[in-house]
Amino acid sequence: MVDRSEQSARTNSTLSGIALGSNLGDSLATLEDALNTLEALPGITLKARSRWYKTAPIGPSQPDYLNGCALLDVTLSPQELLATLLAVENQFGRVREERWGPRTLDLDVILFGDLILDSPELQIPHPRMRERAFVLVPLAEIAPDWIEPVSQLTISELLQKVDASGVKLGGDRP
Repeated sequence: MVDRSEQSARTNSTLSGIALGSNLGDSLATLEDALNTLEALPGITLKARSRWYKTAPIGPSQPDYLNGCALLDVTLSPQELLATLLAVENQFGRVREERWGPRTLDLDVILFGDLILDSPELQIPHPRMRERAFVLVPLAEIAPDWIEPVSQLTISELLQKVDASGVKLGGDRP
């Protein structure tokens, strides 16, 4: 369990939850390498990570995904974190051709402390996280008691409201 109140006044850091996914190429290696890349960047400390889960895709016909979540302690703003995630996606060959299409790497900001943000570029909490078992299962593994600020429910409580039967363990850490 991670205590979100552990925000340090000295570093002005915020605990952030991100979702990771991949269904093109060597997804396991891509996801592991993406986490290593993020952890090596200034302003980001990897606090926790879930196991990887295999899930069916949403959208057009495509291969199954490997999905997971990570908790990052960041000294970045939400917009800086988003820009960093997009840059890492690009570094791993992410091409945006169609909505919900296949991808080498997908990185999303899910939660940022208890912030609620609704801008054209970024919505926090992620607007569809509450209905996506492929986000809630791995997030509940590492932050079951984190309160999603819009619903005021814990991640564990949100997970109980979705069908998680299609989310299966799908990859081992090296």
